[in-house]
This record gives sequence, C-alpha cells and structure tokens, in this order.
Amino acid sequence: MRHLVERLFGRRPARHRRADGAPYRSRFCVPLLPAQIRDRRFRRARLGRRGLDPDDVQRFLDRVALELADAQQAAERARQETTRIKDALRRWQSEQARTRDRYALYR
Repeated sequence: MRHLVERLFGRRPARHRRADGAPYRSRFCVPLLPAQIRDRRFRRARLGRRGLDPDDVQRFLDRVALELADAQQAAERARQETTRIKDALRRWQSEQARTRDRYALYR
C-alpha cells in the first residue's frame, strides 16, 4: 500500500505524531480500560434460543480485565525504568564529556 501511495503521489505518506513524539491516534481510538471490560454486558438470547451463559461470560470478562490491568501496570513500570535509565545515561555522558574536556586543556 505504501508503495502505491509513493508511486501515485511521489512521496511517503505522512506519519502524524503528537507533540510528545507518540503516534497520533484518533480520539475514537482510545485504549481499552479494565473497567470497560468488566462493565461490558451481553444481551441474553431470545426465549427458546441458545445463547451464551451470562455468568461464564462475566467470569471471562473479569479475567481479561485483570490480565489487562496487569499488562498496563507492567508497561508503565517498564516506561518508568526506561526513563530512569535514560536519565542516568545522560548524566554519565555529561560527566564523561566534562572529564574529557578538562583533560584536553592539560595536553
């Protein structure tokens, strides 16, 4: 698809990014929250028809919500750790540059 767009318009398709560098998402494309899964209700099958057992569905939704909450917490911890490591690396690089510049004056 990308190649077709490039061939037709002679350039790459625009990749929209927010100010913080994250990819742009439509306001209709919001992350799924555990509460949304827990609160989801299914319609019951009509009388005389087969359908899903509401208790089974609810147990499943509770399990999915729990796992999603765990995954989101793990992702947030990973983002925080990444930020901490990047900050430490920047400090170390700055110290190394200052040390290098200081010794360069004596040569």
